[in-house]
Amino acid sequence: MESSSQRIDVQQSRETVASSNAVNGFIGSVGNTPLIYLKTLSELTGCKIYGKAEFQNPGGSVKDRAAVSIIQDAEKKGLIKPGGTVVEGTAGNTGIGLAHVCRARGYKCVIFMPNTQSQEKIDLLRMLGAEVYPVPAVPYENPLNYNHQAKEYAEKLENAIWTDQFDNTANAYVHYISTGPEIWEQTKGKIDGFVCATGTGGTLAGVGKYLKERSNGRTQIWLADPPGSVLYEYVTSGGNLIERSGSSVTEGIGQGRVTSNLGTFVNDLTGALHIPDEKAISMLYQLLDTEGLYVGSSSAVNVVAAVELAQKLGKGSTVVTILCDGAYRYQSRLFSKKWLESNGLGHAIPDSLKKYTVLD
Repeated sequence: MESSSQRIDVQQSRETVASSNAVNGFIGSVGNTPLIYLKTLSELTGCKIYGKAEFQNPGGSVKDRAAVSIIQDAEKKGLIKPGGTVVEGTAGNTGIGLAHVCRARGYKCVIFMPNTQSQEKIDLLRMLGAEVYPVPAVPYENPLNYNHQAKEYAEKLENAIWTDQFDNTANAYVHYISTGPEIWEQTKGKIDGFVCATGTGGTLAGVGKYLKERSNGRTQIWLADPPGSVLYEYVTSGGNLIERSGSSVTEGIGQGRVTSNLGTFVNDLTGALHIPDEKAISMLYQLLDTEGLYVGSSSAVNVVAAVELAQKLGKGSTVVTILCDGAYRYQSRLFSKKWLESNGLGHAIPDSLKKYTVLD
C-alpha cells in the first residue's frame, strides 16, 4: 500500500493530484481510497458527513482489503504454497476480492455462497476464474451453511486454505492498520463519530479500534444493523443474543452471531442503530440523485445511519461511514420496478426519484 505521505487531503481535487509513485499490481492498488463529502446531507443536518469510497478499490469493494490481508497472512504463515487453492464462504464481495488476488498470485479460487445473492456477483466471480457453488441460505448453526461447506471442501484438498473471513482476525487487523489511519488523516483527526454495518465485523472492529485509541476515546463508534440481524439487539441490550428472525434485501451485512472479528471490539461500541430496508432503498436513490453516487444497498444503510448519528451528535459534528461497493453489482434488483414491488419497497422511493427505476 502507499505510504501515508501519499494520501490526499479531502479538500483537494483528485482530478489535479496524482500519486508520486506507481504501485505494485492489484495488491498494491488496494486502499488509500478518497473520503467523499456528502454535501446535500451535510447541509441538511448542519454537520459534516463523509463516505469513504471503498468502491474505488480495484476489485470494487471494501472487501479487497480483507482479501489481500488474509491471503498475505496465510502466505507468511506458510499455510499455502504456489499453485494452491483458496476456498471461502462469502456473500460475494470478499469472494470477488479473493478471486482478483488469486489471479494475481497464481492460486485457484473456490467460492461457496448463499443462493440468495445477486446474479451479477455470481457472474463476475466466474468471469474472474473462480469456481462458484451457490448453496441454500441456512443459518450458521446448520451444517449445510455455506461457511461450513467451504471449510469441509478445503480440508479435503492438498495445499489449500479456507480463508474463514468471519473469524480470521487478519480481516479486522487490516482495517486497524490501513482504513482507520486513512480516515484519521483525511479528517485531520476531527471526527466525532464513525458508523457502519457489519457482516464479518472486520471493518467496524478494525476502524473502530483505531479511531477510539487514536482519539483517546473521543470518537464514538456505532453499529448500523439491517432487519433480520441480531446485532442491534445484542448491543442495545448489553449482550443478549436473541434468535435470528426476519430478513433484509441488503446483501453481505447483518449477522446471527458475534464473529471473532467483531468480538475484538463489540464491547467497546458506543451504540447501535436499526436501519429498515425502506430507509436504505430511499437513501440509495437519493445518493444517486443528489450526489451522483451509484452505490449498493449496504452503503445506503451506512449513510442512513451516518445521518442519524450526526443528528444525535448535534450540529457541527463530523461523521464518517463506509461506501462499500457500487450498485452495478445489484442493478437488476435495485433498479427493477418488478423486484422492488415484489419486495414491498416500491413505496419507499419518492415519486420524484422513480425515474431511476428503469428496469422492468
